Amino acid sequence: MPLHSPTIRLCGRHTSSALLALRRGGRLRPRVETRVNKTRTRAFAHNPQAVETSNKSLRSTVKRAFAEAITLVLPPDMHVEMNITECANPTLGDYQCNSAMQIFAQLKKNGDVTYSNPRSLAEAIVEAVNNKNGLFASTSVAGPGFINVTFSTSHLAQQLTKVVHNAEDGKVTILASPDSLPARKAVVDFSSPNIAKEMHVGHLRSTIIGETICRTLESIGVETVRLNHVGDWGTQFGMLLTHLSDKEEADFEIRDLQAFYKESKLRFDSDEEFKHRSQAAVVKLQAGDEETTAKWKHICEVSRQEFEEIYRLLDIQIEERGESFYNSMIPDVLDELVEKKIAVMNDGALCIFQEKDGTPLICRKSDGGFNYASTDLAAMRHRIKDVRADWIIYVTDMGQSRHFEAVFDAAKRADWLNEGSEASVRLDHVSFGLVMGEDGKRFRTRSGETIPLKSLLSEAQSRCLESLNSRENNVIAADQLEEAARIMGLGAVKYADLQNNRTTNYTFSYDRMLDLKGNTAVYLLYTHARISSILDRANGDGVISSFDEDDLVLTDEKERRLALSILKLPDTIDSVIQDLLPSRLCDYTYNLCVAFNEFYGACKVIGDEREKPRLILCHATALSLRRAFYILGIEPLYRL
Repeated sequence: MPLHSPTIRLCGRHTSSALLALRRGGRLRPRVETRVNKTRTRAFAHNPQAVETSNKSLRSTVKRAFAEAITLVLPPDMHVEMNITECANPTLGDYQCNSAMQIFAQLKKNGDVTYSNPRSLAEAIVEAVNNKNGLFASTSVAGPGFINVTFSTSHLAQQLTKVVHNAEDGKVTILASPDSLPARKAVVDFSSPNIAKEMHVGHLRSTIIGETICRTLESIGVETVRLNHVGDWGTQFGMLLTHLSDKEEADFEIRDLQAFYKESKLRFDSDEEFKHRSQAAVVKLQAGDEETTAKWKHICEVSRQEFEEIYRLLDIQIEERGESFYNSMIPDVLDELVEKKIAVMNDGALCIFQEKDGTPLICRKSDGGFNYASTDLAAMRHRIKDVRADWIIYVTDMGQSRHFEAVFDAAKRADWLNEGSEASVRLDHVSFGLVMGEDGKRFRTRSGETIPLKSLLSEAQSRCLESLNSRENNVIAADQLEEAARIMGLGAVKYADLQNNRTTNYTFSYDRMLDLKGNTAVYLLYTHARISSILDRANGDGVISSFDEDDLVLTDEKERRLALSILKLPDTIDSVIQDLLPSRLCDYTYNLCVAFNEFYGACKVIGDEREKPRLILCHATALSLRRAFYILGIEPLYRL
């Protein structure tokens, strides 16, 4: 069969690759995440190179101090990477260096007997640390060679002063230097609903995880291209176009696209004559027939309006670039893969076999039609060659892990990742688990249908409004309560998803996500509103506009703990980018709120002799919360 013979294409990113694998006798592999970097394919969880975008973060400050010290105690030709982590036990210190054991082993292997054991090496490193400007309040060695450090309050105050003075738009600024960025330009492929189908709870995770990753990258200065790879091409359009043609004879207008789709599907499954006409309509569409194309565009536009309503509600910024965009590119991409002997014919289909055993990636069916794999290969080629991205991120469910492993492998073997003069293109599949109901099954309606996303978001807002209206001595106007309910409801849904490790399933529970006392968006929003109230009552703006480093003296341990929590934001952002795990920013935000509430419970602010430094701490907390809220897609509340 000639290469250029497209007839019918499959669409539907979330099903077709798995079905093709099973039909050909293959098995779906266990859940695996894949990253391709330079010339190797490797498990996503394994990334020895830590991301560090700020040379002023707490972690990088410690690392730099020890890197300088280590040069004084090691042979000049020996170079090591210092491993710095937060202390698991805060009573031992703020940060820990656990590299002494590894370094000692290497010295011993090299025949160097300068140090008798790892602890003596650790003690030498501590002695060599240049504690200039009073950086550390203490350094100590624990166990076999763990080095613990505690920052001085003067250093924390100095850094906190810079945080406040450098803040913009009411949020902490965390831009990285250009030479430390993990990528110059990133493409993030997320959301990806199917045209003519309603967005449901299954699209929620991809949409908000993808948006959060985009905002995280943008916060440090990475140019980010958000792409919505919608399913806007394929066999289902034949039945939709034919049904529309029959209806238009009666001056019909699509008002309910979901009902229209169900009617079309029913006719397609039960009426053989309608089915044949539908198949003919697909051929006409792919041939570029003007009338058929106009009707296709109309269906897409009706569906697009419904998607955009959801995106506006969730504050999602995304550019639609669906499957049809890449349709004309597919033949040339497959030609290239055939020429490079990466794609080969097998049982009438064009397949890509991985270097290791496994189910092949079918990039053209035996009937000549293209499919999901065909489109993804063409999309990747376009994003590398034309968009010039050096990092491409796909946000889909875990069921697609095997598919993306095969696509990434094909791109690597085709040498697409090393075409530019700059660094190799990095590829990531950001996979996620299922949304479960409280019964332990997939979250659905009582009748077993998927829950429309619009209904789910509306229910969350309604429950928040009901809760706010039930409060005693409520003095907030009705329109302000509705706005607060909107912010709380949407924030609660987003945070309940993002706070979980994305690779696990999570249980959707309105009661749990709207709990004021737990690790919820409601608790975070109440904390921010409390801080705003304190600053309003004390004329905090006046205090903040006229303070310097000398005004911020930390004397109470709760003050110090709060300052330390605030300053961990840059390290948290690095950690999120390192493994593309938004849950780590949720952890930071929750821990910051806990630290603030403990501080506020122990330290009087308004009317105390230490009112000014404590108001500065309140303001710095609010700045950091608002930056975290923005990245998580949560609007702040200033009054409740």
